[in-house]
Amino acid sequence: MSRPVDSAGGTSLASLGWDDAWSGQFEPFRDRELIPGRVAVQHRGAYDVLTADGDVRAKITNRLRRDAPQAELPVVGDWVAIDPESAIVGVLPRRTKLSRRAAHDEGSDDAREQVIAANLDVVFITAALGEGVDSRLLERYVALALESGAQPAILLTKADLESDPAAVAAEVARIDGEIPVYAVSVLSGLGLDAVRDRLDPALTGALLGPSGVGKSTLVNALVGQQELLATGEVRADGQGRHTTTRRQLVVLPDGGLIVDNPGMREVHRWLGEHGLTEAFDDIAALAVQCRFSDCTHETEPGCAVQAALADERLQPERWRRYRDLQVELAELEARLTRRERSRARRRRPDAGAS
Repeated sequence: MSRPVDSAGGTSLASLGWDDAWSGQFEPFRDRELIPGRVAVQHRGAYDVLTADGDVRAKITNRLRRDAPQAELPVVGDWVAIDPESAIVGVLPRRTKLSRRAAHDEGSDDAREQVIAANLDVVFITAALGEGVDSRLLERYVALALESGAQPAILLTKADLESDPAAVAAEVARIDGEIPVYAVSVLSGLGLDAVRDRLDPALTGALLGPSGVGKSTLVNALVGQQELLATGEVRADGQGRHTTTRRQLVVLPDGGLIVDNPGMREVHRWLGEHGLTEAFDDIAALAVQCRFSDCTHETEPGCAVQAALADERLQPERWRRYRDLQVELAELEARLTRRERSRARRRRPDAGAS
C-alpha cells in the first residue's frame, strides 16, 4: 500500500493520531502481548493496518465477528488491538464516527447503520465547480458530517473551471455561516494550504462527496504523488470519472491524515436530530421564538418560522429541504421502532404459541 514510510517500513504512532488518551484506552490490551494499529484499508474479509512496525494484513477473530454488532466491527480510521498472529481482537471506543443508513435500505424496516469511517477530526464536503452546485445535496452532507461529531468544511474543487470561484464560495457559505468554505484547484494550488492547515498536526480528515469531483486527485496533490491513488480523466462534459472503489487512510508527508472515500450515490442520514439541528441552526433559532413550544410551524399564531418566510428572512426552498430531511428522519425512526417491536415479539417465550 503506497504511503509515506520511514526506513523501517513503519511510521510513528503519534503521526497516526495516537495520544495519551488512546494509550489509556489501550491499557486493557497491553498485558496480552497485543499492539495498537490504525485501520487504513478495509478489504473483503481483511484489513490493512498501520502500526509502528509497518503495515499488517489482518483479519478479525471469529469471537469478535460473533460478539460485536455489525456497526462496531473495524472500519477505516479505527484504532485496533492486534495479536502476534496478525488478528484483530478488539476495537478501541470511537471518538467520532461518520455513519449513514446503508444504501438500498429505502423503505425497509430492516434499516441498518453503515459506519463509513471513524475517529475523524474534520469532514471535507466536496463539490466541483464549473457547473451549478447542488445546495440540497450539500446540506445533506453537512448534516451527515455534523452528526459524526467531526468539524465540517466545504471544498469547492476544480476552481480553475469557474470564472469567479470566490463569488460561488460566498454564495455556498450562506448554507451555514459558521462552516468554512474553500475554493480549491489542484492545477493552480489554490486552497491546498488551507486544507493542509486543517490537518496539522496528526489530525484526521475525510473527503465526502459525489463521484468525479476530484477527491483522489486532491489527495495525490496533498501527498505530492500523482499516482498514489487512481484517478480518471475528465470527460468532455467536464465531469470526472469515478475511480475510487474503496476507502483508504493516507498519511500526509507534512503531518495529518486523510481518508479518500468512494463517491456516494445515496446520502441517507442515520438516526439523530443533532446533525439536522446544527445544519439548519437558523431554523432552529427561529423555532424557539414561536409563541407555542409545540408549534408545528404551519398555521399557529405567533409562529416565528412563518413570519420569517413571510418577510423573506427564510427562503422557502431552504424550509422545504429542512422539512424533507425531518420527514426522512421520522420515517427512519418509525421503521427502526417497528423492527425492534418485531424482534421483541420473536424473543417472547410464548411467541408463536397457540
